Amino acid sequence: MYERILLPTDGSDASLAAATHAGSLARKAEATVHVVSVADSRNRFESPSSGLAPDAWREAEQERAEAAVLEVVDRLPTAVEVERTITTGVPQDEILSLVAEADADVVVMGTHGRSGLDRYLLGSVTERVVRQSPVPVLTVRADA
Repeated sequence: MYERILLPTDGSDASLAAATHAGSLARKAEATVHVVSVADSRNRFESPSSGLAPDAWREAEQERAEAAVLEVVDRLPTAVEVERTITTGVPQDEILSLVAEADADVVVMGTHGRSGLDRYLLGSVTERVVRQSPVPVLTVRADA
């Protein structure tokens, strides 16, 4: 049923929980897991008074993305074939592009389970992917 599983990660507990599910699904289906992390190109702190310079932001995001992929790959079963991608852009846009590029059959991704004002202010990459993905999306809560 599933041959290629796309597993986005941001390094969060929810992503690690999703990795457990993706690993189990991949092992049962003998599928390849395509692990992806997106270095967010949107620097919310780039202004004269609020923080990080553009170069520092890009470097920090790249390092976070690389670490997130490594941590998730370490949690996958050794028998599962893994591909890795680190890209830069707007997370939901990059993930949706990779669904087609990786020829994914399913996306497995974590969700933080935010609601109310937090969800409104922070948005939800997972929600946007669920709404726009051309393939099924399995969401996994951090406490799963």
